[in-house]
Amino acid sequence: MLEYRPLGRTDIKVSSVALGTMTFGQQNTEAEGHAQLDYALDHGINFIDTAELYSIPPRRETQGSTERIIGTWLKARGNRDKVVLASKAVGPTTNTWYRADGARPRLDAANIRAAIDGSLQRLQTDYLDLYQLHWPDRAVPIFGNAAPARAPGDGAEVPIEDTLAALAELVKSGKVRHIGLSNETAWGLHAFLRAADAGIGPRVVSVQNAYNLINRTYEEGLAEFHAREGVGLLAYSPLGQGYLTGKYQRGARPAGARSTLFDRGQRYEKPGTEAAIDAYLKLAAEMGLTPVALAQAFVTSRPFVTATLIGATSMAQLEACLAGALTPLSADVLARIDALHQIHGNPAP
Repeated sequence: MLEYRPLGRTDIKVSSVALGTMTFGQQNTEAEGHAQLDYALDHGINFIDTAELYSIPPRRETQGSTERIIGTWLKARGNRDKVVLASKAVGPTTNTWYRADGARPRLDAANIRAAIDGSLQRLQTDYLDLYQLHWPDRAVPIFGNAAPARAPGDGAEVPIEDTLAALAELVKSGKVRHIGLSNETAWGLHAFLRAADAGIGPRVVSVQNAYNLINRTYEEGLAEFHAREGVGLLAYSPLGQGYLTGKYQRGARPAGARSTLFDRGQRYEKPGTEAAIDAYLKLAAEMGLTPVALAQAFVTSRPFVTATLIGATSMAQLEACLAGALTPLSADVLARIDALHQIHGNPAP
């Protein structure tokens, strides 16, 4: 059964499973997106996550398409008050199609104002419950890359204090209720909290990072912030972009699957990942669980997780993901997961 968990230290309660929407606008049509949103709301999911970048993969022609699809759904259903709506502003990138003037995005005041105004227009709402920074304006490894990734030649990083002050203006204006981070490090979260404590802007209420059976790196520095600072995890990729279902094992490429279409799964194809996935697939079979249930339920069960983000390209996948996330795991299963983690570690950070 779905739980409703506090979003940070706020009075907002969000469903323990949230709907991720990045396929809307490429892999999913508007009608399919609306059907997924209807299904989610009908089954108790009140938390919807999107981004100005979406749909995925990033393209000039489809940028903002996901927000537009959600916006037409909100307008048609008249149910804005029934959902907790989250979006994100892009960090530094060489892609120039996010801003009307063609400038490279940064996490400065001008870019943040442009980003929120664009998102609100596409979403056909006048406020967001949660506004997140999609990735830092610092040279840090992101999206599974071993080396720091940032846009070359665009100057020094925007200070966290400046970014937070810009977000404070959005909260003051009523366009944003609360703020969050994404693809962030422990140092970055601490720096934002320290700046908020100094009175510069609002406190961060959540971090949206990848977290799954083959990437538990969040536990190493960030999980502690849940108990001590009230900042929970919005866990994306609980199925490791589908790799934890086993459908890509031995190089398989099922028709219509994301890695078949876009070849963007390198984060989950590193040395050691296939052996780790085999081990978890074997465990699921031995315990009478589907691979989806084992992977989704593990993430949802973690005490520092506020919500598990599920995404799908078909209604059957969406139904399986929700059912999987709500599957209870015994103490024996959790112990065996930890034993396998001790052996295989985090092959897909």
